[in-house]
Formats: sequence, C-alpha cells, structure tokens
Amino acid sequence: MNLLDELARTDIDPAMLAKVRALVEQQQVQLAEKDFKITALTHELAYLKRIRYGKASEVLSGEQRSLFEEAVDMDLAAIEGKLESQASSKPARKRAGRQALPPELPRIENRHEPTVSEQLDVEPARFFVHRHIRPQYACRACDTVTAAAIPPAVIDGGLAAPGLLAWVASCKYLDHLPLYRIERIAARQGVPLARSTLAQWVGRIGVALQPLADRLGDLLRQRSCLHADETPVRQLDPGSGKTKQAYLWAYRCGTWEDGPPIVVFDYQPSRAGAHARAFLQDWRGHLMVDDYTGYKALFAQGPTELACLAHIRRKFFDLHAASGSPVAEEALRRIAQLYAVEQDAAASTPAGRLAMRIARAVPALDELHAWLLATQRTVAIGSGTGKAIEHALKRWSALVRYASSGILPIANNPVENAIRPIAIGKKNWLFAGSERAGRRAAASQSLFATAKLNGLDPARWLADTLDRLPTCPNSRIYSLLPFADSTLA
Repeated sequence: MNLLDELARTDIDPAMLAKVRALVEQQQVQLAEKDFKITALTHELAYLKRIRYGKASEVLSGEQRSLFEEAVDMDLAAIEGKLESQASSKPARKRAGRQALPPELPRIENRHEPTVSEQLDVEPARFFVHRHIRPQYACRACDTVTAAAIPPAVIDGGLAAPGLLAWVASCKYLDHLPLYRIERIAARQGVPLARSTLAQWVGRIGVALQPLADRLGDLLRQRSCLHADETPVRQLDPGSGKTKQAYLWAYRCGTWEDGPPIVVFDYQPSRAGAHARAFLQDWRGHLMVDDYTGYKALFAQGPTELACLAHIRRKFFDLHAASGSPVAEEALRRIAQLYAVEQDAAASTPAGRLAMRIARAVPALDELHAWLLATQRTVAIGSGTGKAIEHALKRWSALVRYASSGILPIANNPVENAIRPIAIGKKNWLFAGSERAGRRAAASQSLFATAKLNGLDPARWLADTLDRLPTCPNSRIYSLLPFADSTLA
C-alpha cells in the first residue's frame, strides 16, 4: 500500500499533506542516490581487488609493482571508508522491546575482560635541545681555573648534534628529499633551519664519511665475485645554465660469498668503460654485467665475464608480450627451469648448490643451447625472434659459467635492486649540483645501502658513527663501518 495515497484518503490538512509528500519524495531521492553510490563504490572496490590480488603483470619491475600496489591499497582503503560512511549514515533500525524476565529466576554473571587492541602511531621529527653546562672551578693554591673539556665533534662548535646531522643526511640520501623540503619539515616544527646551513652540514658530513666509503671500496675489491650496473644522473652545468648527463656506477659483492654484503656507488661524469677499469684497478675475479660494450675492454685485462640470465629472459618476455610468440613462450619455459634450480638451491651450501647445478642446471642449459641453435635456423634474420635468439647465443659462454660454481650468480638482480631506490629517488632531487656533490652523494649512498644489506637501521648507524667518529683513532676508524659485526672491517 502506498503511504502517500493512504494519507490522501484521510481527513488531513492539504497543506500538511503536501509537506509530508515533499519530505517523503526527498527521502526517496536521497535513498536512491545513496543506493547508486553504494553500488558504484562496490563495483569499483571489486575491480580494484581484482587488479590488486590478481596475477601480477611482469611488465612492471619490482619497485614499480610495489608503487602500483601501494596506490591501489590506498584507493581500496579510501573506497572502503566511503562505503562505511554511506552505511553509517542510514537511519538506525529501531529494535522491538523485549519482555522482562521473571525476577525470581537466579542470575549467573559472566564477566568478559576487555580485549586488548593496538594502534600504530608515529611521532614526526621531534627537535629538542642538549644543554651542556660546564662549571668552572678555581684553585687558589695553584691559581688556575678548570672546566670540563668540550669534546670534539664532526662540526666543532656547530649547532647540530649528531642525531640532527644524521636526520638531515637520512632525509636527503635515504628519502631522497631536496634540502628545501627538509627546511620546510623543520619549519613546521617551529625550527628555522636555513637551506644554506643544511647544505653546509651535508658537505661536512660527506667529508667526514669519505674515509669510510673508501674503505668499503677496498674491501669490495677483495671479493672474488662482483656485480656491476650503472644509471644516468642529470648534473647541473653552471656554465651553460643547463644540465648534462653523468652516471652513477654501482658495484655489489656476490650474494653467496662469505663476509658481510657490500655495495659501493661511484659517481662519474660519463658512461665510459674507463671509469669501471679505474674503480676496479687491478682486481681479478668474476664480474656480472649486462651487455654494455663499455665493459669489453675490462674483460680483456683479466676479470672473467658473467652474463645475466634475466637480461636474456627479458628479450623473450618482451617478444611474447608483444606478439604471443610460441618460440618466446618455449624459451621462457626453458629458462624457468633454470630459475627453479636456483630457488631449490637457495638455502644450500656452496657445495650443495654446485651439486644441484651440475645435476639439473647443466643438462637444462645444454638442451636450451641446442634448441636455440635449431630454432635460429627456422626464423628470419633480423626479426624480433631472431634478435632475441642471437643475443642469447652471443652471450652463451659468459652465461653458463655460473653453473660450474656454487657461489657465482645466475643474474644481475642484486645490484639492480641496490641501485633501484636511487633511480626512482632522483625524480625528487632531479639533478646533482656538481660532480663533487655527486661523489659526496655516492659515498653516503654506499654506506647507507651497505647498512641496509647488513640489517642495520641506516639513520641510527649514522647517528652513532657521527658521535664516535671524532674521537675514534685512525687505527680503529674502520670499525665504524656499517657491518653487523664491526670486527669484520
């Protein structure tokens, strides 16, 4: 029965009936709008959940996928919040009254202790002041005045304590914030830190940390297996008022070797292979790289080349994604067998890993090589498939070397993972102000990245190091390196 029609048949004032009718119609429109919004939000929520929890696209790199998932998760949280607000805005349904229970019945009390819940909170950068009070004591007998000595600091007589210096450096090199943003963060807390002051602190910190970064390079060159990669960086060219291309070279020790993991960044004005030769000096060992020609002269001087299976796989993956090539699909299947061996052997000792590689990887590599040679004769030279196969065969001798060892890597992912945060972070700071600034950044990044690999909190490590560094004797200075066990320095 329609409520408005029923009211119209009653003896009710027409004006009041019109008001009731208007109110009911308005509520019906509002309810329809809410139902529409809830339906739309529900559909959007279902769609986002499908793309968030469905099969991840290999087109995205690990870091890109992480950023993608973060964005979707934020949207999911926002939509769920909107749905909750829509639901909570509906009028609460009145509950019917309940019949009173007989008072003569005995009562049994059940007490329920409140559940414990936890909430995550954060305290923004908290600035505070260390007040140093040094009373002076006079000795009448010897006619002297004494007071507690002022301990040396990274910046003698400076305003900043080690914790503040570590915070500034962490914001700049871990969070990739330019100085003007750090200045604004401090200003929101009521602390004026001029950008020029921040720049001076960063420069002094870089000078203090350079010996530690140099020591990291020395220790890295003592390893028998290294990874190498490079990423472009824009550098300010004051003479022209523009920027020019520079490069940040990255070197990382092998994952399976003994000793703490080390990453070293080397800032250079170009991508010339001479920079890699200058950094490695007379080092001889196995070097995992991509197919960049700048390394070719280096291998002629002693180091042994290792090829990255991930780069070879990427050629076939791109081909399959573009055309659905069955040849590319078969190549990916065969390459997946090699990665399965590595996954199964990940927790093994070097000897156990070598045995597994000999038993499973070597036969799979032989079969892959024979298949590539046979398939190459059936495809057009210069086609996408032909180029992917040619690239794999050209790198073959360097590719299969890993299978003859229990510590050599199959791919260059470790150094790519180390360099990726900087490659993404440079979108914030855009360019290096000078070659000196680039080298200073490389030194700090080397220490921070190595600290993270060794399970240390980089900011906490730096604060402790800046506190101890001024009084640490030269013979012990390298005990400050960011290793979990400082005796390994």
